[in-house]
Amino acid sequence: MNAVFFFMLVSALIVLTITAPETAFSVMLAGADKAVELALSLFAVYAVWLAVLEIMDKTGVNRAVNRLFAPLWKRVFKGENEKALEYISLNFSANLLGMGAAATPMGIKAMEQMSRGGEKATDNMLLFLVINATSVQLIPATVIGMRAAAGSQSASDIIVPSLVATLISTAVGVALAKLCAAASKKLAGRALPLAGRLSR
Repeated sequence: MNAVFFFMLVSALIVLTITAPETAFSVMLAGADKAVELALSLFAVYAVWLAVLEIMDKTGVNRAVNRLFAPLWKRVFKGENEKALEYISLNFSANLLGMGAAATPMGIKAMEQMSRGGEKATDNMLLFLVINATSVQLIPATVIGMRAAAGSQSASDIIVPSLVATLISTAVGVALAKLCAAASKKLAGRALPLAGRLSR
């Protein structure tokens, strides 16, 4: 994927230099300026929300959030240990605040706990991947920060549409993941007797 983006970047730069050499460098400088401005804006947003997460951890709010969501996760991720469920709760909380980058480390740790040293993804791991990818967002902090950096006069207008869209996408994703897991188990159950008959 990195090679593809590199090829696109170099190709665009070559075409721009050939077709409009007088504007090539001004466009690159303007793009770099906007990139730095956006990076600083997002840095401020993440600094605030990471501080919020740290305060939540120090004050025990994380544990309260874990207790709040524990019954739900125990039903959704059956058979998983308490540590995996705790990381899932923390990942969900960070995603709820629209902080995908902050949620990633907890997501990786949750996956490690659920894998139990195995090399094959389990149904619970695939379900968690779907939930993490669709991620219900109560406050899409990253998107709000990007809209504010782009000069939006009402950057927070995205909150309600984002919440509705992510709720629907998560519900559909979970339903499809559960259906696929059930279908996979059914096919595996049918394959075992057939393999037994063929071995005879």
